[in-house]
Amino acid sequence: MDVDIRVCAGAELLACADALRAVYADAFCAPPWDEDERRATEFADRLPANARRGGFTAVTAVRGGEIVGFATAWTTVSPFPGDRCYPQAAAALGPDRTADWLVGARELDELAVHSTVRGTGVAAGLLDAVTADAPEGRAWLLTSVKSPRAMAFYRRRGWTQATHPSPDGQGIVVFLGPRHPARSLAARPL
Repeated sequence: MDVDIRVCAGAELLACADALRAVYADAFCAPPWDEDERRATEFADRLPANARRGGFTAVTAVRGGEIVGFATAWTTVSPFPGDRCYPQAAAALGPDRTADWLVGARELDELAVHSTVRGTGVAAGLLDAVTADAPEGRAWLLTSVKSPRAMAFYRRRGWTQATHPSPDGQGIVVFLGPRHPARSLAARPL
């Protein structure tokens, strides 16, 4: 059965918040993420505020009338945020690169696919769709080093790792999209 990748307006996305929460829980409440159900509910509760962010973009993957994946993104604001994992990203890049590379760029917030469609290209389709019209090709994301699979996926899709935390299984990394003009300036790992 084919999967249809659809760009969604904020209101359309909010109407399917329960389905998105279910996909989030399936994707992130299992190893290596090991989040609990509370985090899935927090994600769903954040959706209305996120949908009001400047440059908000969302895509869903639909198979047989059911959502099996989604991605959300928005434009990173100035000043650079100081909550969630943003301080780690800013510390790793420094203030000038943070402002130049991330502020005003398309920030991928969440990308999740249901376990029944992993490895089928759905995540790649979602990633490409949510970043297709990134301003001047400037797209970026944060992910955790605790998921080598996620990091390898982004590399295969042409994303460049721009930060390199210690390899102790902790911390976050910043990836720059395949058309991001600063890709060639990112420090390579040792």
